[in-house]
Amino acid sequence: MGLLSLGTPLDWPSARPLAPHVRKHGIEQFLALWNKIKDRRGDILLWGDEIEYIVVAFDDETKNAKLSLRQEEILKVLSQSDHETREAAPGLASQIPTFHPEYGRFMLESTPGSPYGASPKELRGVERNMRLRRQIARSHLKPNELPITLTSFPRLGVTDAPFTEPHFEANGNASRSMFLPDQIINPHARFPTLTANIRKRRGSKVAINMPIFKDVNTPSPFIDPSIPWDRDFFPEDREAKAGAAKPDHIYMDAMGFGMGCCCLQVTFQACSVQEARTVYDQLIPVGPLMLALTAASPAYRGYLADVDCRWNVISAAVDDRTPQERDEKPLPLDGHTPRGGLDRDSIRMQKSRYDSVDSYISQDPLNRKEYNDNPLPVNEELRQHLLDSGVDELLANHLSHLFIRDPLVVFSEMVDQDDNLSTDHFENLQSTNWQTMRFKPPPPGGQIGWRVEFRSMEVQITDFENAAFSVFIVLLTRAILSFGLNFYMPISKVDENMDRAHRRDAVNTEKFFFRKEVYRTRNRHHSRASSAEGQYGDIRSRSASRTGSGRATPINGHSNGAAGADRFGALAENWPPVEDEYAEYSMDELINGKGDEFPGLLTLIYNYLDSLNIDVETRCEMGLYLELVGARANGSLMTTATWIRQFVQSHPEYKKDSVVSQRINYDMIKKLDEIERGVVDAPGFLPAGYARRRTSQETQPELGA
Repeated sequence: MGLLSLGTPLDWPSARPLAPHVRKHGIEQFLALWNKIKDRRGDILLWGDEIEYIVVAFDDETKNAKLSLRQEEILKVLSQSDHETREAAPGLASQIPTFHPEYGRFMLESTPGSPYGASPKELRGVERNMRLRRQIARSHLKPNELPITLTSFPRLGVTDAPFTEPHFEANGNASRSMFLPDQIINPHARFPTLTANIRKRRGSKVAINMPIFKDVNTPSPFIDPSIPWDRDFFPEDREAKAGAAKPDHIYMDAMGFGMGCCCLQVTFQACSVQEARTVYDQLIPVGPLMLALTAASPAYRGYLADVDCRWNVISAAVDDRTPQERDEKPLPLDGHTPRGGLDRDSIRMQKSRYDSVDSYISQDPLNRKEYNDNPLPVNEELRQHLLDSGVDELLANHLSHLFIRDPLVVFSEMVDQDDNLSTDHFENLQSTNWQTMRFKPPPPGGQIGWRVEFRSMEVQITDFENAAFSVFIVLLTRAILSFGLNFYMPISKVDENMDRAHRRDAVNTEKFFFRKEVYRTRNRHHSRASSAEGQYGDIRSRSASRTGSGRATPINGHSNGAAGADRFGALAENWPPVEDEYAEYSMDELINGKGDEFPGLLTLIYNYLDSLNIDVETRCEMGLYLELVGARANGSLMTTATWIRQFVQSHPEYKKDSVVSQRINYDMIKKLDEIERGVVDAPGFLPAGYARRRTSQETQPELGA
């Protein structure tokens, strides 16, 4: 959702001159916080999830499923209900889930009322909490409305029929879209301002092009007949005809197409900043795998796409880079950064501000410098200031890379702040760098610790699936920390995996790069004793036992000082080439294992569970979740994207032309709702017996029960 401040947002001409001020004071605010809490340790291992819903309104007479734009009204009712429940049962306040606004006025976001613990027994309550949230939301909707956890609404932006309730024309001044009315945008001042300022900074509307799925009757080349090619309401309308809309692609032209997608996110609290940095790094290579495993968005603007995931849609939807920054036009003059901060056209930016991570940040000695092999443009002035202030190079690079961006929304009342008390300028940029992972400092003055947010997963149709993938990531994180696992590989290979994860049916058709030897202390699953980790895996513990000085930062309770680093570096020359450390694996091999060659992530998790003393019921519950993940990986259960694609292609009204018609969409969402509620089984999509298990669970669980 991002930072929701109150005040008067400035338009782009007024906000742009303040960018150096916001960047400078954002770093000052981080440093003030860093100096207070960099040595903070002992926080409890907690975590929480965020689930986003689309609210759909059914018109049964016309057989049309439309987006309900009642977010504000719904949230007001939910808030009142929340207040009444807390007053009636104050002892249960921490168990009451919370609901929040999102970018789309047809969206809701929910979180548990309080964080979960990491023990397997506590994980058994995750699905129940998710079901409770859905039930609460549903009970406050109209009879013809439902909250559905669908990643992308297939007919958002169609031009052949109304797709919102109520209906509005697409002629809003914020996005200037040919397809989306501004009325779909959350009315909070931040969101329309963000939309307009991205467009103004970029110098054009955003241009989102997803490859069309070519069925037997799909025209080739595909030139979208639903685009109003001759519309001239805004000057930007001419962009589509001028090349923004590509042949053989589904064209979208507004932020709402991306930020109107839903996802499943998981945030972990670590016991220290060092542990948070470790979790951040080790989950980076996992991000693309989970994107492919949770693939759930194969249709956009009324067409089937030849991709299964949302990520590139959102990336393009908020891409505020100028043509110069996108390397489409020459940089002005010599491209030097001007005094006082970055100018809008002064630096090449390889990616949108919504994209995959560009650098590892842990000071773990096994984090070889060769792994950070992506171009990493930074704000040199701020980077040097961070280094001079005692921040280590890896973290300084990370932050100064985030701070190459401009703040997109500046509130006039919040320009001047006390940097010792506020972090609003820092969060202004931190919260608008939407990457697959987010490293989150504690908020000032609170009880919350260092956190890591895992952001790549697509939301699933059922609470069972969402709980399964959430639990999988939580247990994998516990295994990483318990066994000291090492998933490092060149970050450029992570980017290649992101590209592959988007492809149609990537789970079954693509291979993904991953590290071959994941145990850092000894060779646990290879028969060859000569592996790199087998030879050098204990360097970390030996070098870390020495006490460093100066800017030494602890790693999981040990020091990573100069002496340890030097000793490690002396042996590093014997390491094999980085390219020998990773290989390509199928998703089945990565998750379920490949004999003696690779253990599989599920094996690592089962090994972790075996190390604990857990009861049979808990073990069985965890097994159900992990079996779902394994079945999706080996293809015995299809992804949501594949189910949607098959439903569309097998519908009687489908004409094999890639079109998702109004009736197809209506029937599909009705069917998905029946599946979620356990009314019908979904063979090949969900485990056998899901409907029976779902209906046997409490339909209206009591808080505190």
